Amino acid sequence: MKLRENDHVVGYAFAAPFILGFLLFIVYPVFSSLYYSFTNYNLLEAPSWVGFDNYTKMFTDDEKYAKSISVTLNYVLASVPLRLAFALGVAMLLNKAIAGIGLYRSAYYLPSLIGGSVAVSILWSQVFGDKGLVNSALGLIGIESSTSWIGNPGTALWTLIALSVWQFGSSMLIFLAGLKNIPKDYYEAASVDGANKIRQFFKITLPLLSPIILFNLIMQTISAFMTFTPAYIISRGEGGPLDETLLYSLYLYKRAFTFYEMGYASAMAWVALIAIGLVTLLIFQSSRYWVHYESKGDR
Repeated sequence: MKLRENDHVVGYAFAAPFILGFLLFIVYPVFSSLYYSFTNYNLLEAPSWVGFDNYTKMFTDDEKYAKSISVTLNYVLASVPLRLAFALGVAMLLNKAIAGIGLYRSAYYLPSLIGGSVAVSILWSQVFGDKGLVNSALGLIGIESSTSWIGNPGTALWTLIALSVWQFGSSMLIFLAGLKNIPKDYYEAASVDGANKIRQFFKITLPLLSPIILFNLIMQTISAFMTFTPAYIISRGEGGPLDETLLYSLYLYKRAFTFYEMGYASAMAWVALIAIGLVTLLIFQSSRYWVHYESKGDR
């Protein structure tokens, strides 16, 4: 059955809102930021072309930029593995056929819905304050402490990492779905052969769950690189103390909307885009050595 010309018009009419939105709010801003990255632009005056000056300054004459990279890498390398390990552990505990298990799954998922909000970030700053819940709990077991964990350069970043790990719910649900797709026959056969729980975990669970691990690893790595709200709220937009919570996204924001250096911030954004793309590619390339696909064998 051939389509009439009017059918094409109707189709384009229905697709027009998405197409216009995609062009106006994604394509145009992306290419505009690429142009601005080669300019000196303060939002108030017309941009002036400066070539690669922003990129040169970024890598040769900006100590805070180097610090933001260091802080972000430490945050990603610590928070992502801990978050995934915690999510997998809880998923295995919740992969049981017991009464009320749905309620427990909902309760564990809840922090992921509210964990990135401003309100929770404010609450988190109170929990780790000098008179917060953590110090009060330590006092109950005889450890007196009046240190603000957020105000201490040695522990400030770890409070952000702890908040990230606390938001493990989305990864946990994906792991849980993967665990339910592993046939129980494999575990029964392994038990007959004398394999204990630990051996079953490393020989059955992890290999068959490796595609899910790959997906969660990529998604959580990208998310960690873009973390902004907790660092902004907890450090009050400064990235302190001593720039120990100055994540890359927070420093980019400060350059753009505190110092009004939109051209420099655009250059930072493009460097971040390329870096995240390279990290994602590296993870994909490494997957051929540790990801197992049951239907097609090892890749």
